[in-house]
Amino acid sequence: MAATTQELQVSVWRGSDGAEGRFDTFAVPAYESQTVLDVVTWIQQQADPTLTYRFACRVGMCGSCAMMVNGTPRWTCRTHVKKVTQDNHLRIEPLRNMPVIKDLVADMDPFFDKWVGAEALHHPTATRDDAIVPVDAATPERQAADAGIECINCGVCYAACDTVAGNPDYLGPAALQRAWTLLNDAKDGGREAILDAVSGAGGCHNCHSMGSCTHYCPNALDPMSAIAGLKRETVRHALRRKRDA
Repeated sequence: MAATTQELQVSVWRGSDGAEGRFDTFAVPAYESQTVLDVVTWIQQQADPTLTYRFACRVGMCGSCAMMVNGTPRWTCRTHVKKVTQDNHLRIEPLRNMPVIKDLVADMDPFFDKWVGAEALHHPTATRDDAIVPVDAATPERQAADAGIECINCGVCYAACDTVAGNPDYLGPAALQRAWTLLNDAKDGGREAILDAVSGAGGCHNCHSMGSCTHYCPNALDPMSAIAGLKRETVRHALRRKRDA
């Protein structure tokens, strides 16, 4: 990358949550085709080796480098600086709606705990000794499952969600989208458990359908539509139970 004479003013969150944290500002050389992750790496390698952050693939496959950039959740490895600077300034923080371990590293345990709470884990209907039953890719259910299957658990939708921000018990868009995927999977045997989990406190009916999850998903998935599907199915489930009681 060719350097320019211009410098970026980059404010980076340091420390942990609340009063325990602060912003430090660094002057970072500007380069052509520079990503936000390049900026964070430069600071760690050239200015402050104690800066803590998380990354892995650098090519938009793992999602581990997700951070808040000027208030917006993004994969920093695929976010070009020139597209997001404001008056030549960047503000970089850990993903919101999660505790902060240190600096730019968010604690994702609550995020994954919500997956368990939504029963968003495979409920097998066969063993390894059983014959593999083909799946019909043309069915509406399989297509609904496939629509969300590329979620890589980056947490961007969770950080973007204002309902999560206002209601810590809300399961969140990623967990609910995964629950919807499994609900439509012919090989998953947890339909009753999933519907019970996502219809309870903190479940899908807490969603206000603002759509930030879908808008900011880097993989162009649509958690809002998945949550709408769960809302419909949980209502049908409740009506069937009432009818059969």
